[in-house]
Amino acid sequence: MWKVVYTLLATLNASVAVAGDAAFDYRVVGDAIPLPLNGKKGDAARGRAIVTNRQVGLCLLCHTGPLPEERFQGNLAPDLAGAGSRWSEGQLRLRIVDPSRLNPATLMPAYYRTEGLVQVNTGMRGKPILDAQQIEDVVAFLRTLSVPQNEKAE
Repeated sequence: MWKVVYTLLATLNASVAVAGDAAFDYRVVGDAIPLPLNGKKGDAARGRAIVTNRQVGLCLLCHTGPLPEERFQGNLAPDLAGAGSRWSEGQLRLRIVDPSRLNPATLMPAYYRTEGLVQVNTGMRGKPILDAQQIEDVVAFLRTLSVPQNEKAE
């Protein structure tokens, strides 16, 4: 099972069409990237579409979430339910841009960082999996996934 997941994640770079960003600069502060990558807020509806798309983000290969209409969700990574309550916008952004910065042993690919990566398809070297706006859209969607009020500790 792990070999299949690893192979799919390793080849993710080869299957994603990327809209080119001019710059890949971002500033990490503590455990977060506090500012949007492109200076623009994301759109949660577009972010949801990326998360649920099995050719773009492949998020549901490893994660499960409050998306009952989506079949065959993963259980190898944290549940996305409550992500908006657990992490700030900046913390979510870093987890997507460069998850290995927080967990060097993670299986999750760097969706935006392009330097220092291994096992990247030759045609995708130097290109992010998701562009800056797509990252912001996913962050906006994940921020909507808060713990319902009736489940919060009092």
